[in-house]
Amino acid sequence: MEVFKCRICGDPYVGGSKPSHCPFCGAPSNYIILAHDWQEPEAFELTEVSKADLEHALMLENNNALFYTCAYEVSMNVELSAMFKALAKVEAEHASVIRKLLGLPKPIEEEDNRGRCQALDQGNIKEAHDREKRAIDFYSRAAEVAIEPRIKEVFTALVEIEKTHIELNNKYLGTFSGMQNPII
Repeated sequence: MEVFKCRICGDPYVGGSKPSHCPFCGAPSNYIILAHDWQEPEAFELTEVSKADLEHALMLENNNALFYTCAYEVSMNVELSAMFKALAKVEAEHASVIRKLLGLPKPIEEEDNRGRCQALDQGNIKEAHDREKRAIDFYSRAAEVAIEPRIKEVFTALVEIEKTHIELNNKYLGTFSGMQNPII
């Protein structure tokens, strides 16, 4: 058994081999290292551009985590429900990483932390696809303009992670294309 750490979220993983993706934030294996090679990221000052991009990213990730929580709760399909629940956890982990970069405390949990989603899976799959596409576009731009190496690395990893979410959503998108349902 080995102990690994993710360079993006910093969370440890214990296993016989390095996972293909971080089980917490979804970062690909190239961001996962043996724990004994881990070094805490050095403190740095954020530029105003990076601070604004991180604040926008925090809002985006919080909203996506809430959306996926709602989609998980309303789904009648076991596989889709599991996917939505897993994506809610990953998006919440992204928000946690961004809060740390901004030096913000963990928020107090609200009683009703469910976001808005649609009543049926087909609408939520389409919405999930659109949300992930917007995230990829935003993170790609933010990675290009970031001058801090740590911020550039996090935004680059988020692009890679969100692309895996698109692949997952695409698995179901064709099944439901063209269908509409009401927002709840």
